[in-house]
Amino acid sequence: MKPTLTAKLLQTLGPWRNAPAWHIAFSGGLDSSVLLHLLASLAKTETLPTLSAVHIHHGLQVAADAWPSHCQAVCDSLSVPLRIMRVQVQSGASLERAARDARYWAFNEVTGAGDVMLTGQHRDDQAETLLFRLLRGAGVRGLAAMPVYRPLVAGHLVRPLLDIARAELETYAHEHQLKWIEDPSNADPRFSRNYLRHRVFPALQERWPQVVASLARTADHLCEAQGLLDELAEMDLQAADRPAPFPWLCLSSLALAPLRELSDARQRNALRHWLTPLTRLPDSDHWAGWLSLRDAKGDAQPQWRLADGALHRCGERIWWLPATWSEFSDASVSWPHPQNPLELPGNGQLKFIGKVPEGPLVVRYRQGGEIVEVPGRGRRDLKRLLNESGLPGVVRGRLPLLYQGEQLLGVPSLPGLWRGPSGDWQLHWMPQTCDQGLS
Repeated sequence: MKPTLTAKLLQTLGPWRNAPAWHIAFSGGLDSSVLLHLLASLAKTETLPTLSAVHIHHGLQVAADAWPSHCQAVCDSLSVPLRIMRVQVQSGASLERAARDARYWAFNEVTGAGDVMLTGQHRDDQAETLLFRLLRGAGVRGLAAMPVYRPLVAGHLVRPLLDIARAELETYAHEHQLKWIEDPSNADPRFSRNYLRHRVFPALQERWPQVVASLARTADHLCEAQGLLDELAEMDLQAADRPAPFPWLCLSSLALAPLRELSDARQRNALRHWLTPLTRLPDSDHWAGWLSLRDAKGDAQPQWRLADGALHRCGERIWWLPATWSEFSDASVSWPHPQNPLELPGNGQLKFIGKVPEGPLVVRYRQGGEIVEVPGRGRRDLKRLLNESGLPGVVRGRLPLLYQGEQLLGVPSLPGLWRGPSGDWQLHWMPQTCDQGLS
């Protein structure tokens, strides 16, 4: 006996039955209208997390101004609370991508810790996504199309209808006399997905009636293949993920030597896996930047610029620096109450451990030519000492230096450079964390 739509939905949502809340992304269209009605009906007979709906108003067309009132009426009839969020869609080359980014911003705003955001994409959407990405030359990760689950900042996004055909959703909607919104922009063939939906897929289905199911099945196979590639990447990264020599420096980094031992393809696979939570991944042509960084001379300190930051090499280690890392003030900062930690604008915090030196103290940043008194070694050139320490070059410019008048008293957090002349104090720098450095 073929399982009902309700049974399929309950089975898919099984892993999230104990979530604090379920939020339904409710556009008012067919897919989300069916999803909302299904869940509201299930809530009468099943113990489910607290249900609510969110309507995201992009403000991209005049017709959309009437949609919030429709969504409110539907939610009122089902006794489901509705939150209406107006978002700003940034101008750019791809309106579709900008609208998607705005939606995900709203999803993250709404979804609390452990909560689930439910969206209504179905099997036909999955097939369209696969074909669209195939035409763009996507790799295995892209061709795996939309996963049933993906993490949000605090909770989860789940697509419980991905295995359901649009025709099945239409049948349900008609049986229950649902009313839904038809977005006029969905008929505009200037948008790539609409072109595929209205021009390409009808021609494909005329020749291959099962094309939607076949493409969705291919996406499942590719998703499984991507899972195996991820497992291989984690194995390869274990050797490269050695502890950094500067544990107080909260930046992601890898040892280079273990990566060099891998084939080029496995290097790219491992780096894609490592970079995925940090930045948008580069296209195939852009990977030449990795080869230049990997093969540069040891003292070259090259970098590979990516969409949301840059990969830097220092000696035999590579470091990820988010784009916002350089956004700090290098102006001098007075420290009138050194018994308390000093907040450095855009650069974390500085604090003493032990007896605080007497006299007015100022924090400055490197200008070049600095000399520091090192216990047991006398006066030494700071640049040479930093070279000896192996501190990444990109960090040195924001290393806070403690001065008393024109005398450099100490450099924080580097062994041998942080103690006072009598060894009765230490200076510690806590840079901004990686989370603070990422949008």
